[in-house]
Amino acid sequence: MQVPLYQAKAEFFRMLGHPVRIRVLELLQHGPVPVRDLLADIEIEPSSLSQQLAVLRRSGIVVSIREGSTVSYALAGGDVAELLRAARRILTELLAGRNELLAELRESDEPAPTAAGGRV
Repeated sequence: MQVPLYQAKAEFFRMLGHPVRIRVLELLQHGPVPVRDLLADIEIEPSSLSQQLAVLRRSGIVVSIREGSTVSYALAGGDVAELLRAARRILTELLAGRNELLAELRESDEPAPTAAGGRV
C-alpha cells in the first residue's frame, strides 16, 4: 500500500523537526563541511551530532564525503537550501505581522486623553 502524499510530506517535515538537524542543513548550504567544523559550530556531543547526521543521511537529504581521515557532509541537492530560504522568508513575514500587532496592542494600552488634555 502506497503512503499518501500528505503523509509522506508530514514525515518529511517531522524529520526536519529537530533544531540540530536544521542547524546542520543551514551550515551545509554553502558547500561541504567537515564534521569537526560542524561540532565546533553546533557545540553538542559528537554522539548526538552523529545521530542527527545519520537521520539526515538516511533520509537522503545529505551525503557524506570521505577524504582521507576527514569526513564531510554536503546537501544532496539544492532544493533543501531553497526550502530553508523559504522558511526564513515565511518566518520573517510572520514575525513582522506579530510586531505590527504588538505595536497596535501597545498603542491601545495607553490611556486615552480626556477633553481637558489630561489622562483618565
